[in-house]
Amino acid sequence: MFSADHGTSRRSIMKGVGFGGLAAALSAWHRARAETPAKTSAGRPIWRGEYWAKKGEVQLYMSRKRIGAPQKGESPRPILFLVHGSSISSLAFDLTPPGHGEYSIMNVFARYGFDVWTMDHEGYGRSTVTSGNSDIASGVEDLKAAMEVVRRETGQSRVHFFGESSGALRAAAFASVRPENVNRLALAALTYTGKGSPTLGKRAEQVEYYKTHNRRTRDRKMIMSIFTRDKPGTSDPAVGEYLANLELKYGDTVPTGTYLDMTAHLPVVDPEKVKAPVLIMRGEYDGIATNADILDFYDKLPNGDRQVAILPGLAHSLALGLNREQFWHVMHAFLTMPPHVNV
Repeated sequence: MFSADHGTSRRSIMKGVGFGGLAAALSAWHRARAETPAKTSAGRPIWRGEYWAKKGEVQLYMSRKRIGAPQKGESPRPILFLVHGSSISSLAFDLTPPGHGEYSIMNVFARYGFDVWTMDHEGYGRSTVTSGNSDIASGVEDLKAAMEVVRRETGQSRVHFFGESSGALRAAAFASVRPENVNRLALAALTYTGKGSPTLGKRAEQVEYYKTHNRRTRDRKMIMSIFTRDKPGTSDPAVGEYLANLELKYGDTVPTGTYLDMTAHLPVVDPEKVKAPVLIMRGEYDGIATNADILDFYDKLPNGDRQVAILPGLAHSLALGLNREQFWHVMHAFLTMPPHVNV
């Protein structure tokens, strides 16, 4: 891992990236419906709840996990809200493939002591499928609706956000317009301008289709490509098959909006308007985010609490990689570290 803080020069950042990182340093929209708890390694149950947010006539599915059911009068826990990307719903944040280890970020961070939430954006998973294309701006409106549910259920209005790929754009765009709701912001596989991105270059060949169609095919082959397109061997294909089996229950198409934004409308986030502390993470083999692009975004962030982490052995999806424990470690450290002090 390589990380940089506010006082680090761009030259030293690039030097750190060039060395490949300091890997050795990684040591219904009312009440929730409780379900059968899973046991943690410490024997304490993880409680799960389901909710619905409402954005006009659109119903947005939400899921929540934490250690133990909510109790009246309890001390508040830090809240982590997970924002999914273009091709996979929030199912990707709660995978438990038998015999392949822990992949559920929700479980991991619930065990860390967080109250973990996620949602399916409009047109994805269990949420309402509409005639819209569910672009980044639509995703911001989804998050506004979700925050009303979180505030009602927890009494808290400031939460941590994690977004991956176009989810990073959704989360960052939300942070730029609702700074009062964002505590810390962790972004993975972020694209700022998209310059130099081989995957986006290839994807741009279909930009006219994205302009004229609001949904695109997302079949098993496409889902499996997420695990292989950047660097075969950085993820377990069996986990891809497991995820595909779950996702395809909700159909083999997804909205085109984020693909259109990422191929024709970048940049869609102004980093100077993101006031929260920010962590930017990139897998070293990611074919969408480039070092230069994320460092350009980093340079323009106004908050002194800002970091970059290049994670070795990982590709586009940090959450689904074989070295995902590094990702958990880096994000947990960022969310729990003391605030930056100017000297």
